[in-house]
Amino acid sequence: MKKLFVTFAALSLLVSITSCRETTEEKTEDALEAAAEDTENNLEAAGDAIEEAVEETGDAIENAAEEVEDEIEGNDDH
Repeated sequence: MKKLFVTFAALSLLVSITSCRETTEEKTEDALEAAAEDTENNLEAAGDAIEEAVEETGDAIENAAEEVEDEIEGNDDH
């Protein structure tokens, strides 16, 4: 009877350790997936910000070129 109880206790311990390990692995996997998703979202946001900055810079260059052209042609209001 004592051996049966010890065996049962040992099996219970193994099952609980295995369950905890799987839970930890699942939590780790979930955390990694969340981090990857956050990274993807942040990179996309950074790409959008860069694209917007490039467009604004292009617009500023075009405006400056038009101002220079107007100044050369004498069409500038200033």
